[in-house]
Amino acid sequence: MAVQTQAAESGKKEFIGTVKSDKMEKTIVVSIETLALHPLYKKYVKRSKKVKAHDEKNQAKMGDRVRVIECRPISKEKCWKLVEIIERAK
Repeated sequence: MAVQTQAAESGKKEFIGTVKSDKMEKTIVVSIETLALHPLYKKYVKRSKKVKAHDEKNQAKMGDRVRVIECRPISKEKCWKLVEIIERAK
């Protein structure tokens, strides 16, 4: 059985990624990696994108694995919100 998450119920996108920067106030940069099938060579290729996420309590640090969810635009580039820290950096 699949566990229903808050994102699945609300229809919002949810990703797991790695924190690449925590230098801004209440903002983290999260790198999200996905595997995409190349149309010609039929080989899986890693694709990555960086998103800015809102971290209200400044609790995520560089290298942490985090879960982010889509939200309303908070600033010009920030429309993601930190849900939880899955794994702390070593």
